Amino acid sequence: MAAKKAGKQAGKQAGVKASFVLLWGEQELPSRGPKPSLSAVRIAEAAIGIADREGLDAVSLARVAKEFGVTAMALYRYVPGKTELLDLMVDLAIGPPAPVADIPGGWRPQLTEWARQCLAMYRRHPWILTATGARRQIMGPHQLGWLDSALAALAGTGLPATQRHDTFLLLVGHIRNTAQQYVDHDDAANEEWAHLTAEVLQRHEERFPALTEAIAAGAFTPREGSPLDFGLERILDGVAALIPS
Repeated sequence: MAAKKAGKQAGKQAGVKASFVLLWGEQELPSRGPKPSLSAVRIAEAAIGIADREGLDAVSLARVAKEFGVTAMALYRYVPGKTELLDLMVDLAIGPPAPVADIPGGWRPQLTEWARQCLAMYRRHPWILTATGARRQIMGPHQLGWLDSALAALAGTGLPATQRHDTFLLLVGHIRNTAQQYVDHDDAANEEWAHLTAEVLQRHEERFPALTEAIAAGAFTPREGSPLDFGLERILDGVAALIPS
């Protein structure tokens, strides 16, 4: 049992190391033999295209290999497995961080633009929500770049490092939640939900007085603008209130 557990742990560590090597371009290139016809980046870019068009479940080494007219085994020369491919896909799809350092007005407008650009990235590649939600992964240069950009915007606030990092986590959590709303949005399903809920409340409104009143007052009426804005402003209001202390 102990040997099995040790073997599992060793395999996990090897996978982490392989992802690190791919993400940071530190793999050793063969000094002999024919010149490689592919690269890990080209393979990951093809996989990103599949995920964008068909969803993350459609991505497999066999499916990506078809894009190049080769067998899945041919890809193992460049990518050790699907987990490592996924790590590289995420970092490439995320791309370089939003250039916000030169936005006038200081930390607040800079973080506002940072958050909007981050949401735009998730909307371009909604599968990233699934790819990064279930496990802790090695962060590549683009992911670390986004973190660095947010921390740089907060650098002059006087907040301690832990609170700057906590602010980043709050922002990312709100952005991911908003991005998931876009993924889950379905006009037909929303109309059906509203219809059924209205019917139920007509019969049981005395049990849910606050909800009945809120619906009557337009709480669920579609609003103009991005669903990101309200929560983003409240987070930044909280940070602004914290800074003087």
